[in-house]
Amino acid sequence: MTFIMGPTNVLVRRAVSPLAFRSTVCGTALALGALAVAACHPKSADVKPLPDGNGIARPGDSAKPTVEVAPRPDESAMRTEDERNSVGIFRSVAPSTVFVTQKRVVVNPWEGTQSEVDASSGSGFIWDKSGYVVTNFHVVAGAQALTVTLRDQQVYEAKVVGLEKRKDIAVLKIEAPAEPLVPIEVNSVKHSLEVGQKTIAIGNPFGLDHTLTTGVISALGRAVQGAGGVTIRDMIQTDAAINPGNSGGPLLDSSGKLIGMNTMIYSGSGQSAGIGFAVPASTIARIVPQLIKNGRVEEVGLGVSIDPNQHWERRFGLRGVLILSVVKGSSADKAGLRGTHRVTGGRIALGDIIVGINDKVISDYDELYNTLDERKVGEKVTAKIRRGEEMVNVPIELVRLE
Repeated sequence: MTFIMGPTNVLVRRAVSPLAFRSTVCGTALALGALAVAACHPKSADVKPLPDGNGIARPGDSAKPTVEVAPRPDESAMRTEDERNSVGIFRSVAPSTVFVTQKRVVVNPWEGTQSEVDASSGSGFIWDKSGYVVTNFHVVAGAQALTVTLRDQQVYEAKVVGLEKRKDIAVLKIEAPAEPLVPIEVNSVKHSLEVGQKTIAIGNPFGLDHTLTTGVISALGRAVQGAGGVTIRDMIQTDAAINPGNSGGPLLDSSGKLIGMNTMIYSGSGQSAGIGFAVPASTIARIVPQLIKNGRVEEVGLGVSIDPNQHWERRFGLRGVLILSVVKGSSADKAGLRGTHRVTGGRIALGDIIVGINDKVISDYDELYNTLDERKVGEKVTAKIRRGEEMVNVPIELVRLE
């Protein structure tokens, strides 16, 4: 700041504060007269009025300038609608998402000691207040011990209640108080989903704490080879980033409801490439109650014995599913279906081969399993059978497989 002032009437250049400048001016008020008064006595708008109302500060007065602070803007109001949706869903569903750790005992042969270590991990979600937790079959397969970590970082030992490896679904049970257990809300209506709608994946990729990624449904009705050796049908494809550790975690819609369980990715590097797959919630809603109740899924069949690995079919180059034997007294037995058996001389006589169910072509066990998957005990179907060079249609009532 530059100003002309001082007892010697010389030019003085000094960096001073406005308050110091005012003090300097006021110190020579008698010499400068009215001009100095304007500097020494601020305008009434700059100070709080005194009791006498004249607004002029005098020695000993404690009045201070009033400072108006602008109100802080509402940060949530500054977010986009999509951001507010994602934030809200994370806050409500993160407590429903858990961390599943598989533990195994490692033996040190040199020291003769044993230690329990984390073998692998994944995600899961709370099914109900009773402590049932849903995750992927491949997350818990072969586990010697399992733990489940809740959002509040409390860790509980978990036991396996039931497995359905053909759908890559597992149900665990933890003994935890009901208060921290927040069940997830399930959207089990398969036909409510559309390509292009928003998806949100919550999980624990790479063992990190709860994380969220967003995307859209890229495709519906995908058929992908599952951990159980058969194709999982009606899979949801999403471009939401899914990485190792996301397996078993929830895939949600924009209302925060479960639409699928993150299961696998297509990737050359092992990391997310924008092609992830989730078991649909409609399948989960059908399978999980059965696992909780019976420890296994109620499966229907034709009343015949077959080989899911199809060793004979591959050996002889057969297309279809070979009947090894027929359950005595079943509708298949009553319909006259024939199993594989030995004949004179020790030769093997192949039984009937299932090549169709109703209007569905059956070329292998995978297609037979998925064709019968959602049918019920007592339902009647027409089996198309190849018997030698002959093709026959046989009506059969479906039975429960034991």
